Amino acid sequence: MRAIHNFIDGKSASADSGRVGRVYNPNTGAQQAEVGFSTARNVDAAVQAALAALPGWMATNPQRRARVMFNFKALVEANMDELAHLLSSEHGKVIADSRGDIQRGLEVIEFACGIPHVLKGEYTEGAGPGIDVYSMRQPLGVVAGITPFNFPGMIPMWMFGIAIACGNTFVLKPSEKDPSLPVRLAELMLEAGAPAGVLNVVHGDKEAVDAIIAHPDIKAISFVGSSDIAHYIYANGTANNKRVQAMGGAKNHGVVLPDADMDQVVKDLVGAAYGSAGERCMALPVVVPVGKKTADELRARLIPEIERMKVGISTDPEAQYGPVVSAQHKQRVEDYIALGAKEGAELVRDGRGFTLQGYEEGYFIGPTLFDKVSTGMRTYQEEIFGPVLQIVRAESFEEALALPSQHQYGNGVAIFTRNGRAAREFAQRVNVGMVGINVPIPVPVAYHTFGGWKRSAFGDTNQHGMEGVKFYTKVKTITARWPEGMTEDSSFVIPTMR
Repeated sequence: MRAIHNFIDGKSASADSGRVGRVYNPNTGAQQAEVGFSTARNVDAAVQAALAALPGWMATNPQRRARVMFNFKALVEANMDELAHLLSSEHGKVIADSRGDIQRGLEVIEFACGIPHVLKGEYTEGAGPGIDVYSMRQPLGVVAGITPFNFPGMIPMWMFGIAIACGNTFVLKPSEKDPSLPVRLAELMLEAGAPAGVLNVVHGDKEAVDAIIAHPDIKAISFVGSSDIAHYIYANGTANNKRVQAMGGAKNHGVVLPDADMDQVVKDLVGAAYGSAGERCMALPVVVPVGKKTADELRARLIPEIERMKVGISTDPEAQYGPVVSAQHKQRVEDYIALGAKEGAELVRDGRGFTLQGYEEGYFIGPTLFDKVSTGMRTYQEEIFGPVLQIVRAESFEEALALPSQHQYGNGVAIFTRNGRAAREFAQRVNVGMVGINVPIPVPVAYHTFGGWKRSAFGDTNQHGMEGVKFYTKVKTITARWPEGMTEDSSFVIPTMR
């Protein structure tokens, strides 16, 4: 049985808890590896390695740190086939989707390659008589990231790419469900020229998470996962005097106005709702057609499009999505489907019981469609995180606007329309952090920033872009005067610029 170990101080290191997690192939349901779970002692070893590497890495000038990022980008691209297959074998995504996962992470690495520019401070000459004022951004120190199973390539790179480029050293705790790719990325970072200890990986469960939260030498924590755990990490991390950004769950809506291009809407919805088996925090699991005519037409067009979809194993180039990540997650999604029917929603297409010949033990769920879902249903209020699309009918623009605005989650939303005025008003008024206009999955490009509102995010700083730089640095401001050989009398009042 293959064993997956921590990566600390540039080398493989075993966890010492004696506890392990099982890593499965979602396509077959067979166990393929074991990952050792870390103790607080293992987390401390990673932190000590990061502390030892910190002075030298902080002192490395930004241009040289950027060169390491360039080298890392080139190595990831050169090894893309290997990395994508490794990701798919543990997560279940189809290979094309795994490539996209890694590529989206690389786009943040590309942004990090420009770190010499974005770290430039501000300067005011002559702020007072002979006085100049300037600022600089400096790294926090040792920082940590805790990442989910659904993007084992992209989200770690979102975090450690910016953090390391800014001069911090990093401890990463990835999901125990698909832990191999993050270790491989750490190996490539070492090969790219980052000193040992700059990027460390520790595996584990709540014990490792709590050790990260409590460790006095970790200055900041970035997290992506469910809202309950995000709130736990934010509350406890800040109580331990850490800077925390914690991204939680989502229930993204797609509002379809009567004038929308329905052909394009249907294609966009199918991809956004069912791609990656719906295991995306920016998936679009709720569609809100405005008016009965719009809703009836949308439903009629969705059904044949869904029936044409191909669900297959990760390596099938014709498959549009593969299995979900685990047997437990498959059961969770199927329980939500059963609940939706019990709550009174119309189950138009039922994905339960879907199997593939030769892969009967795989964690597959067929595309599922509900109509006439109401806001009081648990299946509407909660995140399903699977290949399930729900139609919630609205009678007016105002009603459609209120649905995502009043929902407990506020990650992303999309509106489909040809009316620029309606789209502008919707984008301005909707109470959601990221908005797409005729874009079903409005994930911003890497030099902008990612982050939701309400229970989708805790903390006041978003992921990547300049918000990421701000999160991983602290500002120091210097006020300087150079007297010309004259001694002035002591002053006992606060200095001013008069």
